[in-house]
Amino acid sequence: MLSPTAPELAAPLETRIILFVDDEPQACKWFARLFSDEFTILTATSADAALLTLKARGPEIAVLVTDYRMPGRDGLSLLNQAQREHWRVVRLLATAYAEKDVALAAINQGRVMRILEKPLDQAQVREALREALEIHRHYERERARLEGRTAAMRETLGFLAHELNTPLATVLGYMEALKSRHRTPGPDAPPGLAQIAENRPGDTLAMIAAAERRTLYALSLLATFVQSARDAYPAAYAETVPVPLSAASLVRSLLQEYPFEGGERDWVSCELEADFTLPAQRDLLYLVLCTLTKNALLALQGGPQPSLLIRLEQDAPDAGGICHPAMRFSDNGPGIAPEILAQLMQGPVTTRSAQGGSGMGLLFCRRVLESMGGLIEVRSEPGHGASIMLFFKTDISLISPDLPWKGPSS
Repeated sequence: MLSPTAPELAAPLETRIILFVDDEPQACKWFARLFSDEFTILTATSADAALLTLKARGPEIAVLVTDYRMPGRDGLSLLNQAQREHWRVVRLLATAYAEKDVALAAINQGRVMRILEKPLDQAQVREALREALEIHRHYERERARLEGRTAAMRETLGFLAHELNTPLATVLGYMEALKSRHRTPGPDAPPGLAQIAENRPGDTLAMIAAAERRTLYALSLLATFVQSARDAYPAAYAETVPVPLSAASLVRSLLQEYPFEGGERDWVSCELEADFTLPAQRDLLYLVLCTLTKNALLALQGGPQPSLLIRLEQDAPDAGGICHPAMRFSDNGPGIAPEILAQLMQGPVTTRSAQGGSGMGLLFCRRVLESMGGLIEVRSEPGHGASIMLFFKTDISLISPDLPWKGPSS
């Protein structure tokens, strides 16, 4: 039985259920009566009944408190099964001093967080329940964090596979073309020289250079994915001191590493004077910038005087009028139809399905920005190009410009 003491009132904790198990109905009534002012209490009078309750309401139950001596299955048997089937439930054992060997065994085997000695003292039990709930909240936070990391990693992996498909398929195509153009040297040819038939002078070197650019791009994507894994699971890697990342340096890396075709690099200009520090997730942000650049270049194909401007702004207003540090991608392409624009950030939608577009690119970008506390907005009118704004947290540090840097000649 509980040893009655003066009721102790406290601010209610977030709703989580405590399951109390004792074969004496009176003990169950006492427990519920004394602690229902602060906790949500369920009771059961046998191990089997407790297991049925756990099966039915397992996700809601945070703490299991059970007596040891009960007819049929004892409390240790209940704790053992609960440990296997409901491991997120924090477990406590109520037992008499004479059963201290049982209590020690329960602790040593990891079946319980704490032993409550009978007769139960109300103040000590209340303190133990609060502690158990805090441990359960910690478990839930860690579980949610792990699930979020796993989902982000799965999403990034899918996106990476999609992004790698095109450059690797192109490299394969170039290699097949080179193989098909190879000619067996004549008997008078110098040893060690290969002969490649060219459709136009310089074809061979052009294909090799294009394959090299795409290979370097694929390697950069893989490198960012590896870094993403390090960020998602830091405990698996040696600790490193995070290096501040400036928005301007990330844009410069993009322009140096992106596999521009033909004269595409000349289409891109930059205004990077209004620099600011980005959240320390270079890998994901680099993928975002690559995605936006690729989408813009595809939209500009075949247009007159194609132009893409990447501009940094320290006080850019979002749709609600709130100013943020921002990165703007503006092109002078054909723009986006209103019906497409309305769906663009809600689900996968693409105007380039024939070219392998999945419509997942902007969704990926949005999720990355939101995970950092930022947001993304797409603004466009048909015939007047498109502007994509990446807004970052307003509390990030701004960087004073030193030497202006503008592309494409820089």
